[in-house]
Amino acid sequence: MSKDVDAAEKAFFSGEQELRLLMETIPALVWRAGPEGNIEYANKRLLEYFGAPLGDIIGWGWADRVHPDDVAYKTKTWLRNLESGSSHDAACRFRGADGRYRWFLVSGAPLKASDGRVLRWYGVLIDIDDRRKAEAAPRESEYKLRQIIDTVPGLTSSAGSDGSEGKKAENQPGFMAQLQAILNVLPAYTWYAAPRGALTFVNNRTADYLGVAKDHPLRLGIDVGAGWDHSFALLHPDDREDARKYWSSRLRTGEGGEHSYRVRSAHGHYRWFLTRMQPLRASDGTLLLWVGATLDIEELMRAQEALRESDRSSRSALDGIPGLVAVLAPNGELGTANRQLLEYFGRSLEELKNWGTNDTVHPDDLPRVLELVKRGIVSGIPFNFELRLRRFDGEYRWFENRHVPIRDDSGRIARWYLLMTDIEDRTQALARLEQMQSDFAHLNRLSVMGELTASLAHEITQPIASARNNARAAQNFLDMQPPDLGEVREALNSIMSNAHRAGDIVDRIRDHIKKAPPRKSHFDLNEAINEVILLARGAIITNGVSVRTRLTEALFPVEGDRVQLQQVVLNLILNAVEAMSTVETGPRELLISTEQAQTGGVLVSVHDSGPGIDPDHLDRVFLAFYTTKSSGVGMGLSICQSIIDAHGGRLWADVNASRGAVFRFSLPGASKELTNTRLSAHLTGKPHEDTLSDAAHQRAYEGEKRPHHSWRVRGQRRRGRR
Repeated sequence: MSKDVDAAEKAFFSGEQELRLLMETIPALVWRAGPEGNIEYANKRLLEYFGAPLGDIIGWGWADRVHPDDVAYKTKTWLRNLESGSSHDAACRFRGADGRYRWFLVSGAPLKASDGRVLRWYGVLIDIDDRRKAEAAPRESEYKLRQIIDTVPGLTSSAGSDGSEGKKAENQPGFMAQLQAILNVLPAYTWYAAPRGALTFVNNRTADYLGVAKDHPLRLGIDVGAGWDHSFALLHPDDREDARKYWSSRLRTGEGGEHSYRVRSAHGHYRWFLTRMQPLRASDGTLLLWVGATLDIEELMRAQEALRESDRSSRSALDGIPGLVAVLAPNGELGTANRQLLEYFGRSLEELKNWGTNDTVHPDDLPRVLELVKRGIVSGIPFNFELRLRRFDGEYRWFENRHVPIRDDSGRIARWYLLMTDIEDRTQALARLEQMQSDFAHLNRLSVMGELTASLAHEITQPIASARNNARAAQNFLDMQPPDLGEVREALNSIMSNAHRAGDIVDRIRDHIKKAPPRKSHFDLNEAINEVILLARGAIITNGVSVRTRLTEALFPVEGDRVQLQQVVLNLILNAVEAMSTVETGPRELLISTEQAQTGGVLVSVHDSGPGIDPDHLDRVFLAFYTTKSSGVGMGLSICQSIIDAHGGRLWADVNASRGAVFRFSLPGASKELTNTRLSAHLTGKPHEDTLSDAAHQRAYEGEKRPHHSWRVRGQRRRGRR
């Protein structure tokens, strides 16, 4: 039994520890802030980038690491989002441990309570520095080339002022000299080629990189008649074929474009370059030259390779998360999944995209899950639920699904992350715990009924003895001459009544000792309490206890397991009777009452005049295995509390106003009332005092009280509770 309990305890994860583990596992820079915006936690990746301990970052310490040009914008945006409680998205530069600044997209979302209050902020820093550079490189290249093209038309106009506009550009020395001068002063690698595509000039920066001699024709712009692909020998061998195909297509169409490749330097090293070329034409459309501007993109290519490596690392990290992870589109459609997810289902990604129409989700869970996902996607906030998922071998296992949205710069959802955690073992452990609680309750009922064996035997003996006497009387009436048939009939009716009474007692005993699953139904709690009192009648009489009931008429019905709730009342009555058995002076009085709550629920109270409970122990009496009696195991009240909790109610103890103790429990009302013919009492809601079943029974109880024995030690002692 203890192993099962340990397994259940181990199956539960600490919410905070699980969240910390998830934040450390996510391949991103993750942070958490309080409702006022003060940073409370940053994961290891973020601290490593800053090269600082958490103490330097918490609060507003992060602001010291924002680029001076961005700090005002970042702070203003953050304060505005804190005031509005809306998601935070801002791009700014942060200084790393190496002293260099990199661009990051700071994205944060508030975690709100049900009343709209912000409880915490969670967010990530997404490195977009390489993306910024990649976006800037083509713009810079195009800008530099535009400078050249915008400047050249003036040169072609002046070169053609003598009517030689259609001459070849290389036959116009003034034009070529000015073009070369412009290309040499531009802060870029520039060049031009003849209309046939042969490279004929490179500016000084390009020539220095290539290691071209000072008097080389390429520096002077002299066309030596080389082929259009002669210069490709400067390219990396792996890039030459693609370059030939691309340059050939430009020559064929006469249109500009851009291409990237690796170029060998004077030292024999290769670096990546991005070239943009445009055709330079005369006013009549004649192609004069191909003019190009080339940018060194070696760092960018390295960064992209680093990003690819980062993606591979991220994939590895994704596969390393102890759960099934998927990335969903903004509309909730499955996009990608980690290795564990595909292995669990034993299906391809395309097959899993149709999870709503196949047996991936347990048929009993599918309608509920479809509705939850639909509502969650529309809400745009994190949501989670539990469901059963089919494993590759056909077995369904319980999982907890958690959906978290990721937003772009504009605040729109870019994707959803889904983490599916296997909770089958935890679910089974909970089921075993519930079964153990049910078994404990059953054992408790058996124990209680065992204690009542003597008094129950007396209860059954009474109607049997009465039936025997009535049978003898009937025989005597039959022997009379003539037979008194009226008396015989009355005696037989009495025998039948006695038999029914004995049968009722046996039925109640059987209900309490049989092991059956909980059965919820609507029932009259007052009637159930009266049955319990009759069941405990022997113990009540034996201990000389006077019982009164104050059961509210027209009480709304309750919904629950009748036997389990009767077990609670029986435990409370027997505890009170046993406690009062130690009282030497004063009356031994037991009051059982019911009240109608304004919410429709019911309040049950059991008052006694025993020695009471130490106020310091009021809460401890419900702890499992807590008892002050040498013969007790301390499970009775603990089981009672579990039963009431399972019914959505509450059980507690108080000190009685005069003396003794009072135990109360509340239950929610059923949705439908039981039929009650006493309408006036229902409308007024006035309680009425009643007896065990009727006034005659009450008189019998009072008459059968046993006097207190003089040999008992005077005084009172604290009692224990089952």
